[in-house]
Amino acid sequence: MAAKKSTGALANLTPGAKAGLIALGMGLTGGLYYFVYYQDLADKLKKAEAEKVGLLAELAGQKNAQKTFLSDRDELVLRQQRQRELNKILPVTTEVAPFLSAIQQVSNVSGVELDGWQPLDEKVEAFYAKTPMRLDLRGRFHQIAKFVHEVGRLDRIINVENIELFEPKEVGNDIVLRARCLATALHQVPAPATPGASAAPGGAAP
Repeated sequence: MAAKKSTGALANLTPGAKAGLIALGMGLTGGLYYFVYYQDLADKLKKAEAEKVGLLAELAGQKNAQKTFLSDRDELVLRQQRQRELNKILPVTTEVAPFLSAIQQVSNVSGVELDGWQPLDEKVEAFYAKTPMRLDLRGRFHQIAKFVHEVGRLDRIINVENIELFEPKEVGNDIVLRARCLATALHQVPAPATPGASAAPGGAAP
């Protein structure tokens, strides 16, 4: 009997009241959907947007880091190339064998005979050291002049000085001379250590 009474009550409602009840039901359903589904999706979308901003910022940082790395790499390659060129001109060390080999190559090109050589004591200057070598040569005048010229064209710095010509000797239609000179190669000297640089922190300098 109660159910029939309730049904009768709904049946007795005016069309406006029924429309109001329907609107209320749709509103409750829409509100439930908003809080259960839409709000959750909105939160996820907001979080995704924030992550996107963070990823874009990280990407920009990575690109800047890559640009800096490529710039540093190119600068390092350029410095290494310059150092190699400097080492050709002014080596870090001067050994007798490479020094003598360069002299021998020049003597072969110029046509002079290298009769003898004598390494002398090294002389250390402020930023470089001199490694002198006394040379005894034999050849025609223009060959000796070419020898001196070709030594000056070498990549590394080698000075030729104190040239002495003596004992001219007629050989066929040419005059062969003996020559003695001083060839001096230069090489770099390591910078002196800064006083106290190796002292322990807080300790007294030696």
